[in-house]
Amino acid sequence: MRWLIPCAIALTALSGVAGLVPARRARQGELLAVGLLVLGAALGLAGSVVGFVAPDALRIDLPWSLPGARLLVRGDALSSMFLAPLFFVAAAGAVYGLSYWPVREHPRDARGVRLYYGITVAGLATLLCAANAVLFLVGWELMALGAFMLVGTEHERAEVRGASLVYLVSTRAGTLCLFGFFALLYAVTGSLDFDLGAVPGRASATELHGLFILALGGFGLKAGLMPLHVWLPGAHANAPSHVSALMSGVLIKMGVSGLVRATAFFPSPPLWWGAALVGCGIVSGILGVAYALGQHDLKRLLAYHSVENIGIIALGLGLALVGRSLGAPALVGLGLAGALLHVWNHGLFKALLFLSAGAVVHATGTREIDALGGLGKRMPKTALAFLVGSVAICGLPPLNGFVSELLVYLGLFEAAASPDAPAWLTGALGAPALALIGALAVACFVKVYGVVFLGEPRSAKVDEAHEVDKLMTGPMAALGAACALIGLAPALVMPVLARAAHTWAPELAEEVGPVASLAWLSLANGLLLGLGLVAAAWLAWRARAAATVRDVPTWDCGYAAPTPRMQYTASSFAATLVGFFAFALRPARFRPELVGPFPQRGTLFTSLPDVVLGRLILPAFALIGPLLARLRKLTQGSVHAYLLYMLVAVVAALLGWR
Repeated sequence: MRWLIPCAIALTALSGVAGLVPARRARQGELLAVGLLVLGAALGLAGSVVGFVAPDALRIDLPWSLPGARLLVRGDALSSMFLAPLFFVAAAGAVYGLSYWPVREHPRDARGVRLYYGITVAGLATLLCAANAVLFLVGWELMALGAFMLVGTEHERAEVRGASLVYLVSTRAGTLCLFGFFALLYAVTGSLDFDLGAVPGRASATELHGLFILALGGFGLKAGLMPLHVWLPGAHANAPSHVSALMSGVLIKMGVSGLVRATAFFPSPPLWWGAALVGCGIVSGILGVAYALGQHDLKRLLAYHSVENIGIIALGLGLALVGRSLGAPALVGLGLAGALLHVWNHGLFKALLFLSAGAVVHATGTREIDALGGLGKRMPKTALAFLVGSVAICGLPPLNGFVSELLVYLGLFEAAASPDAPAWLTGALGAPALALIGALAVACFVKVYGVVFLGEPRSAKVDEAHEVDKLMTGPMAALGAACALIGLAPALVMPVLARAAHTWAPELAEEVGPVASLAWLSLANGLLLGLGLVAAAWLAWRARAAATVRDVPTWDCGYAAPTPRMQYTASSFAATLVGFFAFALRPARFRPELVGPFPQRGTLFTSLPDVVLGRLILPAFALIGPLLARLRKLTQGSVHAYLLYMLVAVVAALLGWR
């Protein structure tokens, strides 16, 4: 039983090797690789279930020759909360990739994609179940380097090379923060093992604050919390779509997992920790969806919605920290349960959306939203899958996004009713912010769905698009069914959430108060879905029962020959909302110069470059680049110089220690 997760890690890591076969047997190699990964995922899901019901059965403790390292594996309810979506989404993406990225269409890089896909999944699973800092960092590096290779799959394109390098620099910066975090943790506790509750009694206030800042920097970078999100839009947009689904649905949650684990070490955290996470969540949620509104690239738009949803998760986790600081169990239970359930929900509906977007790209050859249109008639299954994901990500009933956001809302309302000023302020700021995030998300996905799937095609290539095959629609159907299941039967996941919350905060009862009873929500969502199906059936019957049916053009306001150019574009639909946030987004607008009574044809173009990356980080690197180039002279291969550097470092360390 305890070897379920290690066997799953081994199978997923080796799955890509099976695909490295000669071209004449490429299809057999692909099928074997996917079969091994799906088998490993099945074992991993079984291990996740064991982690919820009998966590001690998964514990492994073996010696390791590395200094301070132990092969210490612990599969408790918290790690299972992240392992379950990892293996489910990974298996769905692997099957999808058989048709989306086959060797016959991508002979140069399809084998590499499968190899690094398996390595990335293995690294993700390793760090999730690691209970030793060295083993954790090994998994972290496997994940980081595997994902770097996946992002750079189409490295012949300059845009892809830039996105992969930004990701690599960002993940190196995050890893440096984690080295500092674990070094400080070792200095305080004398151990590199994860020992819950051991830190506060030995650490000073300065050390506690340093631990949180380093954890927020390292894990926040991986999660994509704004303004640490700079790598995320480019990486998600340029990776193959099933890789984007894995990265957005699972990989960025490693930052959330790290924050959850790190904050679990502190039974009575300082109040400002929760306030900082709530603030980061509000900023990430609002500006993430605002950036998404102004995007022209379908996958980049979905990437910014990942920033938004990480903000919602951070809002719930910050609320739980505020509740723990104030000794308010209701805030802890509702905030943490909402955050953890949103980890599941976001993994499901964001993977569904990226796979649906990949189907659109596969059928049309473009990610440009304004070049699409009318795909609902040509790709009805993909359109339905995207619609399900859109409803879920907007937090609308009866799907799963509504359930997790409802838990966060309940926690914020509970905080707003509290007599404690910090709790009241958290609720008073958090609840309106969450409502604004939801409203903007609805506007954004009305824009996307309307422009991409409704109306008429804007090009001949789009007009010729057709539905993708079952290897691509099957995984989308599985993810959509999971979204519906959690939305219609949320009571099924409540015991799981309660156990995970109890693991994070042992002072909580395993029922976690109101978290344990949401049976009424199943009834309400079921009734809503039933009414919707009845209404749809009645409308279909009425249309068929009509005596005469005539095809007539839509009223065109007097235009004799309407064209697709007269339809709304993504830019025009969102222009007003983007303008509200222009002070932070700094949109660029390029207007044609109209001269004379008969001006030449011009083009109006708008763009929304990332302010943090484009106006802060890249200019800073350009400024210090020449200085860093001069410092390269210090590393010219002189052994004497290297010995001198080591001597200076040792002397400085001794002086600092003294």
